Amino acid sequence: MNEALIVGAAYLIDRVVGDPRGLTHPVVIIGWWISRLEGVIRALVKKEEHLKIAGLLFPLLIVSGSYMVVWLIVWAAASIHPVLAWVLSAWLISTTIATKGLADAGLTIAKHLVAGDWTQARRSLSMVVGRDTEHLDESEICRGAVETVAENIVDAIVSPLIYAAIGGAPLAMAYRAANTLDSMVGYKNEKYKNLGWASARFDDVLNYIPARFTALLLVIASKLQQLDWEQCWTIIRRDAHLHPSPNSGLPEAGVAGALGVQLGGLNFYQGIPSDRARMGDSHRPLHAGDIQSTVRLMYLVSLLCLIVCLAIAVMVG
Repeated sequence: MNEALIVGAAYLIDRVVGDPRGLTHPVVIIGWWISRLEGVIRALVKKEEHLKIAGLLFPLLIVSGSYMVVWLIVWAAASIHPVLAWVLSAWLISTTIATKGLADAGLTIAKHLVAGDWTQARRSLSMVVGRDTEHLDESEICRGAVETVAENIVDAIVSPLIYAAIGGAPLAMAYRAANTLDSMVGYKNEKYKNLGWASARFDDVLNYIPARFTALLLVIASKLQQLDWEQCWTIIRRDAHLHPSPNSGLPEAGVAGALGVQLGGLNFYQGIPSDRARMGDSHRPLHAGDIQSTVRLMYLVSLLCLIVCLAIAVMVG
């Protein structure tokens, strides 16, 4: 029962507090160690073909190290007082979840669009996506925001909650470390195609089941919110596999089907075009209300996931 209470408290902390400025976030610390390890590897390994083997060090050291550090912190706190360990565990788990941050990012963009301030909307979007945003029109700004919220339902909410329910704060932080690795070195470009392959594949494995669970939750949430749940399921089955990621296409396709819009399309990255597969049917242009609807879907999916994870935590505990 304690484990379930900790997971529930962590979710509430994230929903209410999020990530307050001024506090050093564990992800920032993890990112620092990733950068240091990359520097060491590149200094020692000169041949490009050897970087593929060296890339295994990232998940081996960073993920296992994150697990052990958090385990030791919780263990040390428990030796002082059990309540201190519970409080620390709840806070640490909350830092692996980003429900509030994800919602705030999407709703801020929607707010600027409703006010007609496209310049500020583009600026806010540029803070959460890698694509060029300077010349996007309203529909493309909305597409970027909807895709970001939808895609991150898995790795910012569902996955960390599931791993927290199974293994508490240490496993949740290990997951967050793996996900941070993927975001920092898991690219398929020339710089990271060898060094980052293990990190990218490991993140895919960790998100495989949570992504499919998210797809199911999206169908249920669409039904409960009186959206097009049948089309949500249809588009997931029809289009999710078109996404280059084995996991990210599931929530994006589900949201596209539920809202009756099309996601994907032509993006530019530092002026270089990248044509992403289309998911969903283009019945109409996207608008600010679609961002708000996606955030509401995300909130409901997070609550449904929490209920399941609380049950898991009770059984595991």
